[in-house]
Amino acid sequence: MLIRLALRSLASRRASALLTLFTLALSTALLLGVQQIREQSRLSFFDTVSGTDLIVGARSGPVQLLLYSVFHIGSATSNIRWSSYEALNDDPRIAWTVPLSLGDSHRGYRVVGTHNSLFEHYRYGAKQPLEFAQGGPLNDLFSVVIGAEVARELGYNLDDRLVIAHGAGNTSFKRHDNLPFKVSGILTATGTPLDRALLVSLEGLEAVHLGWRAGIPLPGMQVTPEQARKRDLTPREVTAVLVGLESRLQTFHLQRELNNRRDDPLTAVLPGVALQELWQVVSVAEKALLAVSGAALLIGLCGMLAVLLSGMQQRRHEIAVLRALGASPLRIASLLMTESLLLTLSGLLLGLLLLWGGMTLLQQPLLDLFGLRLVPAKLSPEQWALGGIILLLGVLSGLIPALMAYRMALANSLIRRN
Repeated sequence: MLIRLALRSLASRRASALLTLFTLALSTALLLGVQQIREQSRLSFFDTVSGTDLIVGARSGPVQLLLYSVFHIGSATSNIRWSSYEALNDDPRIAWTVPLSLGDSHRGYRVVGTHNSLFEHYRYGAKQPLEFAQGGPLNDLFSVVIGAEVARELGYNLDDRLVIAHGAGNTSFKRHDNLPFKVSGILTATGTPLDRALLVSLEGLEAVHLGWRAGIPLPGMQVTPEQARKRDLTPREVTAVLVGLESRLQTFHLQRELNNRRDDPLTAVLPGVALQELWQVVSVAEKALLAVSGAALLIGLCGMLAVLLSGMQQRRHEIAVLRALGASPLRIASLLMTESLLLTLSGLLLGLLLLWGGMTLLQQPLLDLFGLRLVPAKLSPEQWALGGIILLLGVLSGLIPALMAYRMALANSLIRRN
């Protein structure tokens, strides 16, 4: 009875009720959406590289090694000798290795020298393998596989030719014009740094530096593609190595062994541990984002309170009629509380529909345009808790108008004398 009366009361003020409902729905969708993005961004961040047991680089800090080897941010202070890489690759405890060599770029995107083993062993997300949207892996000394964002932003297609530049800056005047690469494959979007990378063979990267010394091309020493194919292109060093072990029980033992080497100083890090350290650095931004969305929700609740309070004077006649029909002051206050509860509950449900609908519609565009991998999912315990807080705050915001209605119902002035 009380709920039906509250619904009819809201229907009589449908314009302000709908406005309040949409405000609450948008605030709820924003708050729960930010929480969803936080949780999935954290998962996506930690799943940037999965299935890799160790990342090995020259002696440096774990976070620095992770930044330049996985996220292609910054540069290594030193490299690993090729002989050290071969020793790692021949270690019977190691199942596979993926060498990485950084240093060059193409129009602001990092060029990564590697082997085709990257496409076989690299995993991201829930151990998803890399897939090709077009073409296939490296099939020639001067072939290149490009990430989804590189292809989209620079408009490259299969068999297009491109020239890489020396150094990692957005603009470089030292280009390897004499040895262009041809696009052999385009990766599907992964939401990882590989979307923004160009992958070439280690030998191809070595070839473009023939005739160069200390980052400067020597006059008259440039080679043609045919001449480069005849040269020994065994790399002299690599930047980092992704390592997969035969048995994960060997992980800590091998890590300690590599970190304690004195003749060949190396750093071996567990990707999960280094990612956790790095996440601590960026977690301040996610907390600030949650605070902003929480403020938006409070604004929505304040808007609902303002609508309820502003309508109190207009509802004096309605309250007087209810009193004349025998409704007690407590029942009238309960009616106001029920209206607040219905508005908040409806706003919460509508907000959830907006959230799931929006994520379903924007899932692929967000991955393609921003590399943000979001999947509509069930509410997490934190989101259920936030939903409960929203409901509680909505009910509490109805206390003030309910109290005012209660006092009006008690007052003699409620009786219309005209």
